[in-house]
Amino acid sequence: MAINVSQTESEDEVVSAINTTPLVDVMLVLLIIFLITIPVVTHTVPVDLPKVSNQPRQTKPENINLAVSKGGEVYWNEQKLAGTDDLVTRLKKVSVAQPQPEIQVRGDSDARYESIGKVVFACQRAGILKIGFITEPPPRG
Repeated sequence: MAINVSQTESEDEVVSAINTTPLVDVMLVLLIIFLITIPVVTHTVPVDLPKVSNQPRQTKPENINLAVSKGGEVYWNEQKLAGTDDLVTRLKKVSVAQPQPEIQVRGDSDARYESIGKVVFACQRAGILKIGFITEPPPRG
């Protein structure tokens, strides 16, 4: 910082020069802080993410379609199930078949995630290895 100590006759003069040294010091400190923190923030774990592909699949007759309605009811090939226990017992019977059929889950877009999660958990409890989700492709255009 510069201080003007000289004695002049008019000490009431307005100094029109701006001292930019503190401004430059603050800007350099901020620049150094940003240069140090940016590589830390952008550092992520290297993960090989799956590629998106939307291919129409042929439904095999042995596949089982589970539909979850808006209210949370579960349907086994258009037949309404009594509850989660009924679903688990049916899935356990199917899981011992060779080859094991694929379970295809069709969930209503307004269904709660909890309802879909219960179906996936029931498949896990029964030992089902293949679970697929059926979706509608977005409209073209």
